[in-house]
Amino acid sequence: MAQPDSTLAPTPAPWEDFKPTALLVLADGTVIKGQGIGTTGTAVAEVCFNTAITGYQEILTDPSYAGQIVTFTFPHIGNIGTNDQDVETIDLEKASGVRGAVIKTDITEPSNYRSSRHFDAWLKARGIIGIAGIDTRALTAHIREKGLANAVIAHTPDGNFDIEALKREAAGWNGLVGADLAKDVTTEKSFEWDETPWSWPEGFGKQANPDFHVVAIDFGIKRNILRLLAAQGCKLTVLPATATGEEILALNPDGVFLSNGPGDPAATGDYAVGAIKTVIASGVPLFGICLGHQMLALALGAKTTKMHQGHHGANHPVQDKTTNKVEITSMNHGFAVDGDTLPEGVTETHVSLFDGSNCGLAVDGKPIFSVQYHPEASPGPQDSHYLFTRFTNLIRAKKGMEQIAE
Repeated sequence: MAQPDSTLAPTPAPWEDFKPTALLVLADGTVIKGQGIGTTGTAVAEVCFNTAITGYQEILTDPSYAGQIVTFTFPHIGNIGTNDQDVETIDLEKASGVRGAVIKTDITEPSNYRSSRHFDAWLKARGIIGIAGIDTRALTAHIREKGLANAVIAHTPDGNFDIEALKREAAGWNGLVGADLAKDVTTEKSFEWDETPWSWPEGFGKQANPDFHVVAIDFGIKRNILRLLAAQGCKLTVLPATATGEEILALNPDGVFLSNGPGDPAATGDYAVGAIKTVIASGVPLFGICLGHQMLALALGAKTTKMHQGHHGANHPVQDKTTNKVEITSMNHGFAVDGDTLPEGVTETHVSLFDGSNCGLAVDGKPIFSVQYHPEASPGPQDSHYLFTRFTNLIRAKKGMEQIAE
């Protein structure tokens, strides 16, 4: 069990005067004061809000959040501590790219048998700046009304800030439109993966007898995605985001997976769309999620747009038009595929029941499909795991094998 962190000062009562040790300064000049947590310093990023009530450690290590400050709408963040198993970043020593964390209440002492480190100490170790003690409901309402906000998060123990300089920095940041962030979080070299999902009491398993070889393109891939693919009988080779179509096909894959990731899909697509087109032309079964979904859409001739507030949370209902079933999904994206631009021969397969936005596509008559959300997450709890079976069934069909039930 983690020991108490005596250096973490409690947030004063709201009626007391206090000197803030952290600020969140929005590009419109709004200054939000609070108490600093995590590492010290400043970072400029886009502020979003996440509505999940669990999984804060997975969220803050999800490379899809690179370039963002995450506001947690659930007030009690850090209450179960942290551990070394619930990290989604492939390289445990590498930062995921998230720039900051915004929470409402003070971090309590961890209350979970799996906890090995206090949340504040973990934030410091990961280099994440945080601010606590603010009205996250008000900030969320601000984002919903005015859209995703560019901002600077700053933390210094002495509480001395140059607020005007922070305002200028926030207002002068270009934002995520046109930003290729996949190159910042992707693996630097190829590697193989055989770890399967965690189960009680054994822990993580190993895939010893794979049936298929899948090449996964890492635009910011998460560990649990690879585990679920391995559990489907896949030997996995992970390639960097910059891999060419020729490099992918040279590995003779049975299937290709396009991962999640951060940033503007059009910017990453400058080098990735060509590779995706090559894979499409080869006829190899292809499955994409999140950023991979968006870039597949671009490769097929559709367009993507920046969203007003994005989708970030673990309670997003999505309808699968191929079955008419509704699944509760985990989402994290600030860009979306414009469903009205899908070309002839490409069918919209999934749609958000919150706002009607596109959440999936399939190419008619070809083993190619994708979804906008994160099917490896378990908010439903396993509503979307069928998609991994759907992918491997496409591989089975290509190889003349019997398919299994989704």
